[in-house]
Amino acid sequence: MLLVFSLMACSDPSNSSSTSETGASPSGSSPVPTNIKDGDSEVSPEPSPVPGSESTSPLAQLPQLQGKATVVLQVKGKPITLAVNGNDAPITAGNFIDLVDKGVYDGTAFHRVVREPSPFVVQGGDPQSRDPNFPIQRLGTGSYIDPDTKQPRYIPLEILPEGAEQATYSKTFKSAGVSKLPKLQHTRGAVAMARSQLPDSASAQFYFTLADVGFLDGDYAVFGYVTEGMEVVDQIQQGDRVESAKVTSGIENLKR
Repeated sequence: MLLVFSLMACSDPSNSSSTSETGASPSGSSPVPTNIKDGDSEVSPEPSPVPGSESTSPLAQLPQLQGKATVVLQVKGKPITLAVNGNDAPITAGNFIDLVDKGVYDGTAFHRVVREPSPFVVQGGDPQSRDPNFPIQRLGTGSYIDPDTKQPRYIPLEILPEGAEQATYSKTFKSAGVSKLPKLQHTRGAVAMARSQLPDSASAQFYFTLADVGFLDGDYAVFGYVTEGMEVVDQIQQGDRVESAKVTSGIENLKR
């Protein structure tokens, strides 16, 4: 029997009233932890190139992290330290760091926790969850609304293949015909963006992987890894909240 889970994310950018799901089978995934990436905040002299970097390009209007940064989340009174990699995922990482710096994640709830039949993901970051009266069963469709434009911000799917200089944008590896693995993979402790079926529908919601879940590689954008506090992630329950989220190093690498 095929067991299917979905990474429910922000609402479809082409239809704000609809909710989409992307399925992924956990069969064959390994719960064995692998190496966690370095949290160094050093600036890379040559971050992954971003297409359409001209000032008139829509991509140029998005925040970019040109280097690395460190974020500390307080959950259940304990810290979770994240190494955020803007060298290999500049737009995805830049979006996350920008939202952390704006305080968007403070008070948000983890609305989806999947540990059975095997460890999978902990998902949160829906801005709607800051309202304590918003039903947790309805979470998973919220996006970040830019206060200046009053419009939701969506970012393109951005995945860098191993050994490549250019990331694949707006397509999964399968649809783009990419046969390599991503440079940033879904090992235990990965932090990635949730999305709907549309590749360019990620906004604010993110998830932690509780095990090696390589079947998600090439479909979702990893942008960092837990370097400390994975034991806290392992204890998160549905409804637990991000008490605070702070950029502790690397904010100077954020280009808005």
